[in-house]
Amino acid sequence: MSWKKVEIKNDLGEIVEALAPVIVSASRSTDIPTFYADWFVDRWKKGYVKWKNPFNGVYAYVSFKNTRIVVFWTKNPKPIMHHLDFLDEHVKNYYFQYTLNDYDVEGYEGRVPGVATRIKSFKELSNRIGKKRVIWRFDPMILTDKIDVNELLRRVKNIGDQLKDYTEKLVFSYADISSYRKVETNLKNEAINYIEFDNNTMHEFAKGLQELNKSWNLEIATCAEKIPLEQYGIIHNKCIDDDLMIDLYGDDKLLMDFLGVKFEEATLFDENQEVKKTKVIKDKGQRELCGCVMSKDIGEYNTCPHECVYCYANTSKEIARKNFKMHTANKTLDTITGI
Repeated sequence: MSWKKVEIKNDLGEIVEALAPVIVSASRSTDIPTFYADWFVDRWKKGYVKWKNPFNGVYAYVSFKNTRIVVFWTKNPKPIMHHLDFLDEHVKNYYFQYTLNDYDVEGYEGRVPGVATRIKSFKELSNRIGKKRVIWRFDPMILTDKIDVNELLRRVKNIGDQLKDYTEKLVFSYADISSYRKVETNLKNEAINYIEFDNNTMHEFAKGLQELNKSWNLEIATCAEKIPLEQYGIIHNKCIDDDLMIDLYGDDKLLMDFLGVKFEEATLFDENQEVKKTKVIKDKGQRELCGCVMSKDIGEYNTCPHECVYCYANTSKEIARKNFKMHTANKTLDTITGI
């Protein structure tokens, strides 16, 4: 399946062809809510963005004409929270994947606000839009010569104890350093003595998480992990999640039609409608183990200046800083980098 195409008029007055996705991801590639919130609002008003393919460098236009939902990914939503009234009026259907890790002592997330500040922001966002629409991610889980499984669980517990009433779900992944050469190189350059998870430590951590969840009662899921952890009450996740969309926005007929959803009428004795899916729209552009449904990401690699040492989306901190400065010099550009 591919996205429909429409004709749009770009900022230069040219008529161009654009992809018109129903589901927009903003973004796996960079933190749009933190660093490009004003840009996102400006581009939404103009109806399109210009996107750069990370694999071949080719640009394409992406129109919001058919968009029914936006999934935001962030580590600091404060900048976009100033625009929530706009989102409620114009975007309408949206939810947040909020990554809230605790590597403050190590400084692994160089320009991310401290844990206490981010917990406060998480609660504010949850109170504003509802806890079902703010999903807590602790991603990735990293083991080092200074962070063992017990220490990692202690840090997760600290955050979870404070967020348990402000979300309904925790998503995590185990750091798979060797699979990402850029990440491996960056960690070595930072003199970080990382330890790869193995089958034993994965199960040890999952068992500890199951114990913690007895007081949280959250849904817990792994992101793009092969290992089955159902015995600990942990499922495989879909971050771009059609089931959540059905739950939140089942009254959006256009979105439900795209998802292939049909609601069977409730009977007199059963007030719950039965949901049937008539098609599978798995995102084939993601990793094999990713469960997400099809979406169009509008972010760009090498543009996020959070300076996380484990980041797969930046070649280097220096390049990300340079591109961020390029964008902030002219906020009306249709692309994030402005090239």
